[in-house]
Amino acid sequence: MHPQHLVLFARQPLLGKTKGRLAADIGASAAHKFYRNTLHETSWYLGRDCRWKTWLTATPDNSATNKCLWPIPPNITLFGQGKGNIGTRMIRVFNTLPAGPIVIIGSDIPEIKKNDVQAAFKALGHNNFVFGPAIDGGYWLIGINRATTLPMDLFKNVRWSSPNALSDTLANIPKRFRFQLLKKRLDIDDGEAWHYWQNNKRKARNEG
Repeated sequence: MHPQHLVLFARQPLLGKTKGRLAADIGASAAHKFYRNTLHETSWYLGRDCRWKTWLTATPDNSATNKCLWPIPPNITLFGQGKGNIGTRMIRVFNTLPAGPIVIIGSDIPEIKKNDVQAAFKALGHNNFVFGPAIDGGYWLIGINRATTLPMDLFKNVRWSSPNALSDTLANIPKRFRFQLLKKRLDIDDGEAWHYWQNNKRKARNEG
């Protein structure tokens, strides 16, 4: 039985170099703090789970040569994303990792749970693809069962960073393939999403 692969997509957490839209709304320092903390918490929370092998694919590529630059546990394997848009880079991951189902997630999803990841791998037991829809119309997770021949046009004309990213991708999946959608999660790309997340945290604390 092939291992399950969880892949975190991440940009090196440097001040002023990450989360541009978020930084424009809440300031570069606050955006950097959010991103670094979320990357740290997500990688340590999910990366030490023995049910899957965890990888982190990094940009820029040269940052992948020095693990000290990343706030991640030592067992996570680090490699560069390579060139191209997000679709090109995800296809590269799907085509190059060892055999077994692959689930890719972002590193800006503070509310992600281990059960979300396990649900994705379970869905791939009887589907070709799995997606985690984001509240903004994109997706925070994509997975493939690897028994599937990857469609050449899976990410053709996808309008990334838009409310159409998920619907564009689903429209490119051939009819013969099966896919499953998971529960919606919030990925933090701008100030509106960040404030919504902060309000949710405050409500949870008050209710607790």
